Amino acid sequence: MPTVKDVSFEVLRRFGLTTLFANPGSTEVSLLAGLPSDLDFVLGLHEASVIGIATGYALRTGRPALALLHTTAGLGNAVGALATARVNRASLVVVVGQQDRRHLAAEPFLAGRLHGLAGEYPVWQHQPERPQDVPAALARAWHEARDARGPAIVVVPMADWDAEADLDAPFTAPATLHRGRGVDDAALAEVAALLEGSTAPVVVAGAGNDSPAGWAALTGLAERLDCPVWQEAFGARAGFPQDHRLFAGHLPAARSGLRKALAAHDVVLTVGAPAFRQYPYESGAFVESGTRLAVITDDPAEAHRSPADVAVVADPAEAVALLTRRLPAASGPAREALRRPRPSRPGPGDPLRAVHVLDALAERLPHDAVLLEETPSSRPDLHALVPARAPLGFLSAAMGGLGFALPAAIGVRLAGPDRPVVAVLGDGASLYSIQALWSAWHYRVGALFVVLANGRYAIMDRLSEQAGAAVPAWPPFTEVSVTTLARGFGCPAERVEDHPNLLATLDTVLPTLAGRREPLLLEVAVEPGDHYRARTHHGKGYR
Repeated sequence: MPTVKDVSFEVLRRFGLTTLFANPGSTEVSLLAGLPSDLDFVLGLHEASVIGIATGYALRTGRPALALLHTTAGLGNAVGALATARVNRASLVVVVGQQDRRHLAAEPFLAGRLHGLAGEYPVWQHQPERPQDVPAALARAWHEARDARGPAIVVVPMADWDAEADLDAPFTAPATLHRGRGVDDAALAEVAALLEGSTAPVVVAGAGNDSPAGWAALTGLAERLDCPVWQEAFGARAGFPQDHRLFAGHLPAARSGLRKALAAHDVVLTVGAPAFRQYPYESGAFVESGTRLAVITDDPAEAHRSPADVAVVADPAEAVALLTRRLPAASGPAREALRRPRPSRPGPGDPLRAVHVLDALAERLPHDAVLLEETPSSRPDLHALVPARAPLGFLSAAMGGLGFALPAAIGVRLAGPDRPVVAVLGDGASLYSIQALWSAWHYRVGALFVVLANGRYAIMDRLSEQAGAAVPAWPPFTEVSVTTLARGFGCPAERVEDHPNLLATLDTVLPTLAGRREPLLLEVAVEPGDHYRARTHHGKGYR
């Protein structure tokens, strides 16, 4: 008779879950022993890296990815990464090992108190009542992960895999499940009426609009209205081509800046994001009195928490395309493109700063590159200088937690070796998942990791200074060599300390990135310092 494991493998094949990201433990050995040759095992050296790689893989493919974690220790180590996957809308099927159910009541060694350990970040969590229900639980987890776009967890006691399968047990999840995702015509008509009555509309693009169809639809709407398009603050993905003439920049994350940026507009349409994401608390309204807000999103939670006059819950691309057909074309001369001056290059003997690295990348980055960002102190400069020019051109951790970009870049490249992948990280951020470099090297993942190394938590130093501290409570870590660490994990690495060597290295590496079969970590020594703030303007008016 077939075992639960045999039937579970058939379920995994049925749903395309044939790549398994894992860091194995003893409670998972019974599953992994004799793993079929058509299932690929990808090893991560820490559970946060395992989930990070799986997250990048899921975001690149647009389908659920499969991860395996080891009881309490594994799930506990992965909670932060699971939270990031949830907020980044990455669909994951996560199998978590557990002690043998026959003596769980006695709390044996490695018995996990797993229920609720990951908090509310899983979109679904379940331990089957009997071994024979494991295959059906895996099938349902795939649907739950896909539909809710987050991690769905199945806890499986270790002896369940070898139990005899019940071939008469009905599957509780269908092979195919269709959901209606139509657009409410009355709600769309209300949004159209707002825009038709507007004298100065503006659009805010969000991460939820990051798809080829979404970019095409929103570009068509913006050009029909001839209005500026902002990117949501702290957007984990780009919702609009940032090299387009109508792109206005990234919204400020505080209410005073938000009101100023949107003050000239009487209607604000947010697509694929809530209205609005914030970071520091400030009192006052989001927009000036009299400005009307509309939201189009496929995430009901985003609609519910937005103080909008009207919200449409639907696929953004479909809704925006329908909306555009309802609207007349704007009259008058076309809006001019923003002009973005570049920073000056460092002279001989001048210190190398992060802005110089980002400017060099911007000049050389392939059009279709996927750029993953995890450099908090340099994020404004990156946004100002390095536009996302293709869907999935930019990825960042929606939760703001560190440890995402390095492993996610590996997953993105594994899932799509046809596109160049570059991760830009601070040296402090790189240390949160540095062990993922072993996976990059072992599986010949040809990504480029650019580490801006200033030997400190520069963003925290800046915040501490703003809070009134003369000296931060934490020391710098200038002794850390990311190059040495990378080489210790087998990953090729180089350290660059001046501008000519930086340009020479990028000129050598970036043109070959699409076909590259081995990773490279480039540690660039930069001086901490103030931001370069790129000014942008339409004609003579600076913004």
